[in-house]
Amino acid sequence: QVQLVESGGGLVQAGGSLRLSCAASGFIFSINVMGWYRQAPGKQRELVADITHNGGTNYANFVKGRFTISRDNAKNTVHLQMNSLRPEDTAVYYCNVRWEIVGSKVYWGQGTQVTVSS
Repeated sequence: QVQLVESGGGLVQAGGSLRLSCAASGFIFSINVMGWYRQAPGKQRELVADITHNGGTNYANFVKGRFTISRDNAKNTVHLQMNSLRPEDTAVYYCNVRWEIVGSKVYWGQGTQVTVSS
């Protein structure tokens, strides 16, 4: 069993910053990818960023230069530092983890709300 718990969401003004955190527990394989996705009302869930066990990163174009993903392998945690937030960043942000094998199940947290006011 795998559990993911997100924290750090909230309400901020445009231009502000938030730092999201996600802690994974349970049966976690060391060779994994952890990521952040988001879903706004009426839209599909989309990738924000992910990071491999070796620290390789992948970012959506709409957050490049503004967001930074990082991880602590010993603690099975992943963070998302969000700067220069925009109203269009408003969404529920979800943490996930998958193993680096073909056909891996994807595990999701329950999400944390980020609201950016103008």
